[in-house]
Amino acid sequence: MKKLFTLLFIIGLQTVFAQQPYYNDVDLTLTGQDLYFALQQKIENASTTFNYGDTRDTMKITDEDPDNNNNVLLIYGYDDTGSCTTDRSRNKNAFGGGNCEYNREHTFARSNANPSMGNVDNGTTGIGADPHNLRPSDQQMNNNRGSKKFAAGSGNAGNVGSGNWYPGDEWKGDVARIMMYMYTRYGDRCKPSLNGVGPVQGSTDMLEVYLQWNAEDPVTDFEDQRNPYLEPVYGNRNPFIDNPYLATLIWGGPVAEDRWGLAGTEDFMAENISVYPNPTSEIIWVRDNTSFPVETYSVYDFSGRRILFNTFNASEKKVDVSSLNGGIYLLELASAEKRITKKIVVQ
Repeated sequence: MKKLFTLLFIIGLQTVFAQQPYYNDVDLTLTGQDLYFALQQKIENASTTFNYGDTRDTMKITDEDPDNNNNVLLIYGYDDTGSCTTDRSRNKNAFGGGNCEYNREHTFARSNANPSMGNVDNGTTGIGADPHNLRPSDQQMNNNRGSKKFAAGSGNAGNVGSGNWYPGDEWKGDVARIMMYMYTRYGDRCKPSLNGVGPVQGSTDMLEVYLQWNAEDPVTDFEDQRNPYLEPVYGNRNPFIDNPYLATLIWGGPVAEDRWGLAGTEDFMAENISVYPNPTSEIIWVRDNTSFPVETYSVYDFSGRRILFNTFNASEKKVDVSSLNGGIYLLELASAEKRITKKIVVQ
């Protein structure tokens, strides 16, 4: 009884948000490419008339400064006390192309898409006007970034490596979730490597750095402002803001925040794979099948740190967790083409 109470208490400490009704027709038991395509089909149903000029007004709502409703927050900004270029917050009406004014940043740079998004004007519709990709930015900061690809770094926004760009510690999660949305919405036209640098996660096309940023920089109340307004105005949502863990289910990597509680604690059956017992203090056994022959496993803690990894013995598929402290972990099982991630409890 004491162990059961402790387990329920641990689970109760986790914040779980209600799943938005928007996703009621999406099969959220899917993983990997199956989930990717299901979400792609869902979010491709968006407005065909929303234009680039409309974003001037939507930004005043989606990017409103939570601490000052007269201002918007500027992506890549970090300091309101020095040069205008580094401003984090600015009056909503200071829109333009002059000094100390802000404009619209295509986070996935227009010229980096393949084919390019092309030139835009206030009447432009389609990919160049997608509000999920547009953020207010100081005009000079926007110029400084230009079309530089995103890359790993730390601290404030700025140049890194050989002509690349780090969005800043505060903004890296926002950027990662925008990149995931753009790749899901537009496919190979916005492949992650077109707008970022670094190794990909396993056999997927997703950059490891985006998955890392998604896990390290959780969604804030500011970022949460976007979807409730854009769904009725534009017609879709960014799924990776609503639940960053969707990225973990699709591409693997560091375990991101699961806002819907998709990672259950009970024994589970998925693709006819069983994992048991759960909870346990020693060995977790894996029973797979020919349609999903599990080859490797990874165990992550809730900071996203991988603490166990190994290749299964073909004749005996087990995970030894006896060296782990008691608590909740994420177990990722992978084949050459698929992966499943589920929560496990070590007693």
